[in-house]
Amino acid sequence: MQFNSPLLPYLFLAPQMAIIFIFFYWPSVQAIQSSFYLEDPFGFGSSFVGLANYTDVLKSNEYLGIARFTAVFTALVTFFSLSIGLLLAVKADGVIRGNAAYKTLLIWVYAIAPPVAGLMGMMMFDQHIGPLVKFAGLFGWEMKVGLNYNDTAFAMIVVSVWKQIPYNFIFFLSGLQGIPVSVREAAIMDCRSGLRRFWTVILPLLAPTAFFLLIINTTYALFDTFGVIDVIVKDKAANNPITLVYKVYMDGFRGNDLGGSSAQSVILMIIVFVLTIFQFRFIERRVHYN
Repeated sequence: MQFNSPLLPYLFLAPQMAIIFIFFYWPSVQAIQSSFYLEDPFGFGSSFVGLANYTDVLKSNEYLGIARFTAVFTALVTFFSLSIGLLLAVKADGVIRGNAAYKTLLIWVYAIAPPVAGLMGMMMFDQHIGPLVKFAGLFGWEMKVGLNYNDTAFAMIVVSVWKQIPYNFIFFLSGLQGIPVSVREAAIMDCRSGLRRFWTVILPLLAPTAFFLLIINTTYALFDTFGVIDVIVKDKAANNPITLVYKVYMDGFRGNDLGGSSAQSVILMIIVFVLTIFQFRFIERRVHYN
């Protein structure tokens, strides 16, 4: 592409860069600055406290417990979302009759907003009318979502996975359909086992797509599940599991601890930064793009 003016490319980039600066860089700088202060929630003043906010957060047993749950929650949501999405994509890639309807039924869930998905999940796990609660009761499991810690965590994971499966399905299906037919035929001639062909031929060719989805799903589990969690816990966060991003919201907007919540957001940014470096530094080495 040739431009008549050397400033024209920068002009095209200006709107996107302005959005990134306003909604990401500027709030990040504000959060870092606020994390060193003890601020009045009504804006009447602030006192510099140095690293005291970070020290209080890292010494809190409650925060460390939430961090452990967030790690488990993120791992489970990412694993099951990717696994089920890949399984459905493989099945959809082999469907001949009725494939359009099959794909549409799998994709439509992605159009649902996270809070709506959380509300639908709560209806499925409702103690009185929830079909999943009645199904669990057949096995002697008396589910009490919103009251029992483990039951609430299970519901959060199930709804979060259900919401993300269509996104993974779309990308995995596109990746499968992009594999040349000649490669598939050569694999069939070399190996009769379908499972072995998948692990040795199909899955390595899907590695770039899988790596991209790994990053997206990790980010989704850490941040985009906020709406689902907010609906499921029903303002009873003290008795239910929550993630680190919801802890920031609770302390900042409900507890009016602006300095402490800012310190938590900075810690969360550092965690995501380190995790991203780890993914690109070690996992991407196993990804082959050609």
